[in-house]
Amino acid sequence: MTQVLDRLAKLRSAGADWYATSKLAVIVAGSLAVLLASTILQVSFGAYPLSLGEAWRTVFDAGVLFSGDIWRWAFLGASVPEWLTRQQIVVWNLRLPRILVGALVGANLAVSGALFQIITRNELASPYILGVSDGAGLVVLLTLTFFYGLMPVLPLFAAVGGGLAFLLVYAIAWKNGTSPVRLVLAGVVVGTVFGSVQRALFFFVDDLGVAMAAQAWLSGTLLNAGWQEVRIALPFTVVSMVLAFAVTQELDVLALGEDRADSLGMPVEKVRFGIAGIGVLSTAAAIAVAGLIGFVGLIVPHMVRNIVGSDAKLLLAGCLFLGPALLVSADVGARLALSPVQLPVGVITGIVGGPYFLYLMRKKTNLGEV
Repeated sequence: MTQVLDRLAKLRSAGADWYATSKLAVIVAGSLAVLLASTILQVSFGAYPLSLGEAWRTVFDAGVLFSGDIWRWAFLGASVPEWLTRQQIVVWNLRLPRILVGALVGANLAVSGALFQIITRNELASPYILGVSDGAGLVVLLTLTFFYGLMPVLPLFAAVGGGLAFLLVYAIAWKNGTSPVRLVLAGVVVGTVFGSVQRALFFFVDDLGVAMAAQAWLSGTLLNAGWQEVRIALPFTVVSMVLAFAVTQELDVLALGEDRADSLGMPVEKVRFGIAGIGVLSTAAAIAVAGLIGFVGLIVPHMVRNIVGSDAKLLLAGCLFLGPALLVSADVGARLALSPVQLPVGVITGIVGGPYFLYLMRKKTNLGEV
């Protein structure tokens, strides 16, 4: 009888895994469809308009896609190939890099949000609530204001700022160990202080152009995103994504609770701190090239978790696809909604994310628990 029950339990588990995986496939397919549609819209409309057919042919032109000159220019910083037509330059130099940066930023924010929610076991956690974004943002703002020539290593500076902010949060929350509640409360305090320092910096900026660029960055924008931003964010994104998927087993154990994880022999504080470091690096890569874009790291893990459940590998995979789709489509709305005026994409994510979060708050009775 026991063997029969064990076999039934295994069959149920296998069926549940298959069901969750099939739901993940739906998220991936839907996200790719949204991303493709957003790409065509982003490429087609602007000061140099293209028909949908022209946009499609320009993006998927085999002569451009398989040209070594193009990829050396895009990813190694070589000079622009002279044989490109005006239409190809508009698409490949102005519009496609913006889409790629949006995809990288969306993936980073969504995955880092999922990491922070799991290690704090709190659905309200995000890089912004834990003070990481404000710490990274403060260092980036200082660099933009006083050391603009150091842009290529901006994610490193942002990671240092975010790491220092999280260390401060950890120190404030520490009391014979940490707890998810204390981490969130300490993060709110540190984020508020660092945000105030960011606003105070504007009183020391004399250059109007620098002040306007910094203000746009604080709002979260992809307006000036180009291949340089792709080259800045891409390596840090790859490293943080690889590390995030390497610790999915640890994330699943942490999700069981501190007592259960400790009873299984896991050094909870060390693992939590290490995973937080991955989240800091991922957040820094996004903030360095796009500024402070809110709600993506908070809302996307919610949406994915409601569909595929709390399995860390499935959750991170869903965030990896849904985050880019959400942010790139939001950027299309930011660019086209009030054309020719272009809104910062952070404004759109705030407008959409706020009501969605209120909807979740009204719908769920135990909001806050992972």
